[in-house]
Amino acid sequence: MSLEAITKDIRARAEAYRDETAKILSEMVKIKSYSSKEKEVCEHIAALCEKLGFDEVKIDPLGSVLARVGNGKRIMAIDAHIDTVETGDVSQWNKDPFSGDIEDGLVHGRGSTDQKGGAASMVTAGKILKDMDYDGDWTIWFTFTVMEEDCDGMCWKYLIEEEGLVPDMVVSTEPTSCNLYRGHRGRMEMEVTLKGVSAHGSAPERGDSAAYKAARAALAMEELNAELQPDDEKFLGKGTIVVSQIDVKGPSQCAVPDQARLYLDRRLTWGEDAALAIGQVKDKIGKALGMDPKDVDCVMPDYAKTGWKGTEYSQELYFPTWKTNADHPLVKAGVAGYTGLYGKAPVVDKWTFSTNLVSVSGRHSIPGIGFGPGDEDQAHAPNEVNRVDDLVICSAFYASLIYALDEAKA
Repeated sequence: MSLEAITKDIRARAEAYRDETAKILSEMVKIKSYSSKEKEVCEHIAALCEKLGFDEVKIDPLGSVLARVGNGKRIMAIDAHIDTVETGDVSQWNKDPFSGDIEDGLVHGRGSTDQKGGAASMVTAGKILKDMDYDGDWTIWFTFTVMEEDCDGMCWKYLIEEEGLVPDMVVSTEPTSCNLYRGHRGRMEMEVTLKGVSAHGSAPERGDSAAYKAARAALAMEELNAELQPDDEKFLGKGTIVVSQIDVKGPSQCAVPDQARLYLDRRLTWGEDAALAIGQVKDKIGKALGMDPKDVDCVMPDYAKTGWKGTEYSQELYFPTWKTNADHPLVKAGVAGYTGLYGKAPVVDKWTFSTNLVSVSGRHSIPGIGFGPGDEDQAHAPNEVNRVDDLVICSAFYASLIYALDEAKA
């Protein structure tokens, strides 16, 4: 059967599963699944994949669900994180954040776009591949991963480095408005500690205020942000830095503070890495405070947490930049699969935010793309929704991509 005929068949099947896919998402939304507390939704997804006849379903020690279709020599991973951020101020929501209501072509609730919509479409894509008795070149692992909202990519660092699941290619189903994404900036977190000398508040001249040092350091970061440049290709855009927290402490409310801490969020464009970013911060703050840059205390913290299955894991808060070239076989297959489905090429672009691909593609250099239902601006927002139409498009795309890769022998 030709790729054109296959994609036509896949599109019809995805459309036939429209209501079922929306219901799958609705049921996921109804289950709270904050980071490291995903047990109930993971067990729900694992049971669903088993019921639908996936070839293999298992849960790794960190808590991610892995569902396999196919038995080819090459490995494709299609990924969705199934943890969510919390609701924030519930009074800003028009509906119960966990209603999962399906109304007027929309699925409502926390996680409907970020990122359970992609997960629901993945389930349907796996079902379509099973219905079509897929037996091509690929083993497809549908991965429903944990703790992304706390530490993006750590779940995949664990899968690759501890479990030995090393895909040849990967698709992230984070929201892209059904466009095809091939990169995004990386990020890292930094902590700057500044010391002063305390004195009684009635005689501040006797001390050395850590608060004023922190203020000058913060303004230096504003200056650094303005100086950062975009990547040479002008694809990912410029790096950024923002002071996200400032803490100042002293012996009392009537004293010159002697300790200050700045927390920094740094977005990294292509060509920037942790060593460069730390050096820039040290140089700027050193100049602002009249210090030798090497004496500026700037470190990259670690993240550690215990998953819902009781496994503790950690990594430094560094998430490398990644991109996949426009002429890479994975990107070309994505374009071919989408074009076969809808008779036109997809928009090819990039994310603003960060995804699990910081690990798979950034840290481990595995080619990746993104294609997901819903809009990026729905992430972490009140009244989060996803379009049922997008769920259908994405379930068809994930299945078609596999056949496009087979066709191209990519």
